[in-house]
Amino acid sequence: MNSIADILIEALPYIRRFYGMTLVIKYGGHAMVDEQLKVDFARDITLLKFIGLNPVVVHGGGPQISQVLSQMGMSSTFVRGMRLTDEPTMDVVEMVLGGKVNKGIVAQINQEGGRAVGLTGKDGGLILAKKLHIVSQEDETKPPEIIDPGLVGEVTRIQPEIIHTLTEKGFIPIIAPVGVGESGETFNINADLVASRVAVALSAGRLILLTDVDGVLDTSGSLISSVDAPAIQEMIDGKAISGGMIPKIECALDALQNGVAKAQIINGKKRHALLLELFTNKGIGTEITVSR
Repeated sequence: MNSIADILIEALPYIRRFYGMTLVIKYGGHAMVDEQLKVDFARDITLLKFIGLNPVVVHGGGPQISQVLSQMGMSSTFVRGMRLTDEPTMDVVEMVLGGKVNKGIVAQINQEGGRAVGLTGKDGGLILAKKLHIVSQEDETKPPEIIDPGLVGEVTRIQPEIIHTLTEKGFIPIIAPVGVGESGETFNINADLVASRVAVALSAGRLILLTDVDGVLDTSGSLISSVDAPAIQEMIDGKAISGGMIPKIECALDALQNGVAKAQIINGKKRHALLLELFTNKGIGTEITVSR
């Protein structure tokens, strides 16, 4: 029993520190498909709200989109990790992200006692976007190639009033990364990018990215528990960080450079990863700060 009391006492200063803080959490990867982890995440988010924090969730859904496209006999092409999105594909993306995935998360949190509300970027003009143009240059001796990704977008503006309204009334916003263009067109947007921009718009105290790895690793493969933005940029430039971690780091750095105090990258495959990162002395992932 003492060990349980010790855990609660260890959490107390962190609960006090984070009370009233807005946390933007990118929810994706294995944590979204494993049934036990889905329950754990819903409980964690509900607990955060009940103890006085304001969690805002931005979710992905790539595997779920691919599954539905496959069932419909439609294939996907990826360029630099982004799904090329024509109009029929966009219809499926919006249906899966804004419907099946979003409402599943909402229902799970509500089942655990929370009060979640699902949104897409179309609700209240939340996520304004424009078409993303991809410039690829694999060989320096050749001119860069401009790739048209279709209805893949980038954020031009976040209008967070609807989020403020919901959180002030005790609700937990769950956001699908679908944006709207000037002419009303729908855009598929990277969820990490949306989470970063939402965190900036809300002046969030934390941006937390759930991934399928422990965090940022050094060249020997050991977890780096804390690092500042200049050091992490040096690691990218020196190719110590590569692959799929780079865009996540870039989203974290963008948030830090625009007023978010800290960004955290954690392994969503660990049960109750959010609570372990926020309310224990050691944490479980990588914390990125503006400076030491």
